[in-house]
Amino acid sequence: MSVTAAQGFLASGVPAGIKESGDRDLALVVNRGPSRAAAGVFTSNRVQAAPVRWSRRVLADQSLAAVVLNSGGANACTGRVGEADTRAMAEATALAVGVAAEEVAVCSTGLIGVTLPMDRVTTGITTAAAGLSADGGEDAAVAIKTTDSVHKTAVASGPGWTVGGMAKGAGMLAPGLATMLVVLTTDADVSGQVLDAALRQAVRTTFDRVDSDGCMSTNDTVLLLASGTSGVTPFPAAFAEAVHAVCHDLARQLIADAEGASKEIEVRITGADSEHDAVTVGRSVARNNLLKCALHGEDPNWGRVLSAIGTTDAVFDPDRLDVAINGVWVCRDGAAGEDREKVDLSGREVTVTVDLRSGEESATIWTNDLTAEYVHENSAYSS
Repeated sequence: MSVTAAQGFLASGVPAGIKESGDRDLALVVNRGPSRAAAGVFTSNRVQAAPVRWSRRVLADQSLAAVVLNSGGANACTGRVGEADTRAMAEATALAVGVAAEEVAVCSTGLIGVTLPMDRVTTGITTAAAGLSADGGEDAAVAIKTTDSVHKTAVASGPGWTVGGMAKGAGMLAPGLATMLVVLTTDADVSGQVLDAALRQAVRTTFDRVDSDGCMSTNDTVLLLASGTSGVTPFPAAFAEAVHAVCHDLARQLIADAEGASKEIEVRITGADSEHDAVTVGRSVARNNLLKCALHGEDPNWGRVLSAIGTTDAVFDPDRLDVAINGVWVCRDGAAGEDREKVDLSGREVTVTVDLRSGEESATIWTNDLTAEYVHENSAYSS
């Protein structure tokens, strides 16, 4: 049930006519619980869409009553018109569901630089509000898709409480955040401070470790809302674990649906001097287009892994680097190791393991191969 798996939440997803296809393109998530605690994490891109700036402001008091989301248009780089349209979306939602506009977060996704058809958007909000349901989570998840081939949902539970979530994202996937809209909900009775700590901890090792194509969006938003309807206050560590589980599940679904991908690649860095070094090396390997092409062609070209490692400022000795591809240690001590012919790359899942042999820290980055389909998708995206 996605975002409505947690008690106290209603959702809907409707076709508002934003997309020419006529598919669902507008979603509402409404918190009807006694609590309206909330937290959010947003893109670190300096070019930020109007909905991101609005949602940052309304979350300042760590409280939200509703979220309105649209696909089919990012409302980014649209100037004062975009700012006014964002406020209008919040006000229309507030009027339709009986809350204040300052309690409504706004999320948009789609093509940058194009204004939204606001007459259709506001009519769609009214329609979506009329269709709000405790079973509407799946429709909402479908409505926020852009180039996604499937909608993405996840749920985790504790004793008497639940965390649910939905996400969209298939391209322009890079950290800070990875390009996405994510709404998470919980019926646990927890404060905004607990939500914020759990969300930031989870995002750091899940969504921020998704690195499909090195391109960062203007609209990335991850929201976590608590209704308090269960009346249960879990231990912070248990709650954080559940939030992490939902974020991890959704992050892996993002990579699995990456545009044109034929391989899901997990880059594991071990033996690092620091977590920073592990993440830095992991990102460099994940972003190496030559390696991504090689893995698409099922070529275990470990030299490209070493080449990527060498561009970083991480602590390592080039003559002590070990690399495995799908469990075969093709590189030992910075030179050829086991026979590369032993590597089986025929499946969809690929694991690249790098041991820096410089410390005890580790990190995992998720990426995908580079395919002709990805190039086609992004060469024709706006046309």
